[in-house]
Amino acid sequence: MITLTNIAIQFGKRVLYKDVNVKFTRGNIYGVIGANGAGKSTLLRAISGELEPNKGTVEMGPGERLSVLEQDHFKYDDHTVMDTVLMGFEALWDNMKERERLYSKPEMTDEDGTRAAELEEKFAEMNGWEAESNAAQLLQNLGVKEASHQKIMGELSNNEKVRVMLAKALFGKPDNLLLDEPTNDLDLDTVEWLEDYLGNIDDTQTVLVVSHDRHFLDAVSTQTIDIDFGKVTVFSGNYSFWYESSQLALRQAQNQKMKAEEKKKQLEEFIRRFSANVAKSRQTTSRKKMIEKLNVEEIRPSSRKYPGIIFQMEREPGNQILEVENLKAVDSDGTVLFDNVNFNIEKGQKVVFLSHNPKAMTALFEIINGNREPDGGEYKWGVTITTAYLPLDNTEFFESDLNLVDWLSQYGPGNEVAMKAYLGSDKKRWRKASMCYQEVRKCGA
Repeated sequence: MITLTNIAIQFGKRVLYKDVNVKFTRGNIYGVIGANGAGKSTLLRAISGELEPNKGTVEMGPGERLSVLEQDHFKYDDHTVMDTVLMGFEALWDNMKERERLYSKPEMTDEDGTRAAELEEKFAEMNGWEAESNAAQLLQNLGVKEASHQKIMGELSNNEKVRVMLAKALFGKPDNLLLDEPTNDLDLDTVEWLEDYLGNIDDTQTVLVVSHDRHFLDAVSTQTIDIDFGKVTVFSGNYSFWYESSQLALRQAQNQKMKAEEKKKQLEEFIRRFSANVAKSRQTTSRKKMIEKLNVEEIRPSSRKYPGIIFQMEREPGNQILEVENLKAVDSDGTVLFDNVNFNIEKGQKVVFLSHNPKAMTALFEIINGNREPDGGEYKWGVTITTAYLPLDNTEFFESDLNLVDWLSQYGPGNEVAMKAYLGSDKKRWRKASMCYQEVRKCGA
């Protein structure tokens, strides 16, 4: 359980939020949402103690343990993968290290013996004898193979480090768990495993999750924390429930003639319908509680604006978009990435490509975009099709001295005002903006 009392956080003159009074209760998973820059990660940093709020206090239940998904992927580069995960349970790790020091002495004093007995008792209470096997199981579930468990962290790829850091956060079933973007760099199978894992947390645990993956939030959240209007507000339900109720509130706000009692009745009916479609009883229960203490004024339209990416075609494409026959790709070390790949994409289709091997996926897209020769087979775009491609490695896009407007002008026509409208607030958005601004002709891209 985590209790925030009168929390206020600001940077310079910019106030993120103030007068935050929230209690995060056991047995719930809170999905934290808000616009970029609203203070989602900042809230987690304040709870973890990494950031001191300008005002207020953060308290946990007596004797409760807090675990955080750390973002520094180089912090443990000198440690083994197994040790890194075990460090997630600090009290257990300290116990293990002290036991090692005592037992490594040539001779133990009576005092050492007494201390060793105390440590053994606590070690057993913390399930220390099963610690390494539990850590190993977590790692395997997250896609880190057993052969890597004794490797030094510095030898791992960034993708592997992400999984180890997640295992470290989950290890030992902490009372309070803070997860900031836990699905980043995870494949679909691992995300589904994490959904199942969080869906079966103990009633003694409290979890806060920041994620831009609304499908993930829908799957795991029992409550939603919306950071908007300079406030931190708790809603019973997952992201879709929050979004639909916010949209309903927007429509009600636009209907000036609707009375408060009518609004409440409409909202109650919406909650009942939404609750009936929930698969998890934990989510259903929390929404039923919301009906009991429903305050119409608390459900407000969001201040956020939702951008849309619209591809406008210069001309209507033909039925044939892309045909691939017997395509093959071989890695530089001779490993066959894929072979005998055949598919046909036609007008109106939307296609998602999935692979357990990111090298294979990159190779496929490099080939069909003409950046790499296939090792077998062929591909053919329709005669009416032009393409745009956002590659995994974007380095070459920024090997330029052009300013942003001139840089973006390379990818399509338009005046300076139109160009600036497409630019975002960071490089990642600029890269996406350049691709979106091209006159994309490809269906199913």
